Amino acid sequence: MELRHIRYFLTVAEEGSFTKAADKLLIAQPPLSRQIRDLEEELDAKLFERKNHGVTLTEAGVRFRQYASQIAALSDRSIEDIRDMSEGLQGILYLATVEAKAPQILSGWIAGFAQEYPHVEFNLWNGNTDDIVQRIHNGLCEIGLITAPFDEESLEGVEVYKEPWVAIMPSDHPLALIPGDTVELSKLAPYGLLIPSRASRLKEIEDWFAPLDIVPRIVCRLAHMQNAIELTRKGVGISIFPGAVADYIGEDIAVKRITSPDVFATYICVRDKERKLSMVAEKFWETYCLE
Repeated sequence: MELRHIRYFLTVAEEGSFTKAADKLLIAQPPLSRQIRDLEEELDAKLFERKNHGVTLTEAGVRFRQYASQIAALSDRSIEDIRDMSEGLQGILYLATVEAKAPQILSGWIAGFAQEYPHVEFNLWNGNTDDIVQRIHNGLCEIGLITAPFDEESLEGVEVYKEPWVAIMPSDHPLALIPGDTVELSKLAPYGLLIPSRASRLKEIEDWFAPLDIVPRIVCRLAHMQNAIELTRKGVGISIFPGAVADYIGEDIAVKRITSPDVFATYICVRDKERKLSMVAEKFWETYCLE
């Protein structure tokens, strides 16, 4: 299997047509079809369902596309990294971030880095912590800004920011009408809660309530903060998110810092311990992520 087979396959999958893919690749259709057949023979699997008006991926094709995308991305990164060594600091910096305060932190870093190194291009991906860690381990992202906890055995991490967890609710909710900008954790017990979907987050929140002998009632787990805001607005439940959520809501939503106990979200800058960073990423890490 050669890299051109990977790129041909990805182009056909993207275009959904051998004719369109051939036009995009600037090659004739028969050689393209032959290359894809060679690839299918090597994999001993049919990758495309051929139809009168195009092609669709088979189950094997969908699975192979995941690997092919990673291979192509790693190839591009290796070329950029070697070019950086001979031409100075330039290329693409692959970053990923969670929501809440992290985009504000990372945007400030990117702005400063871009001013210092104007030939660097940025590829920024957004997702939850588990997704970002997976991308780092797969080599699709070099540096991520996530929330604790994280796997300290496989990742090198540096704490860069901490903020309180808050409860957000409609402004006419009974808890919102209580004076002050805080709410005791125990007062959330009677209400359904909307929490981040990260696997470890449920246990963390359950551990907050455990000393109070309370089992929280979770009505929804979600990956994106905007969904939490909209569901809260509709009265589905009280959302628990890091305090920066207050920067994204209107007057119809109230925000109260959770107390008794005080609980905090910690933001960590991470990289893979076993993977060497590109020159661009190494400079970025040295600038913003070293202790």
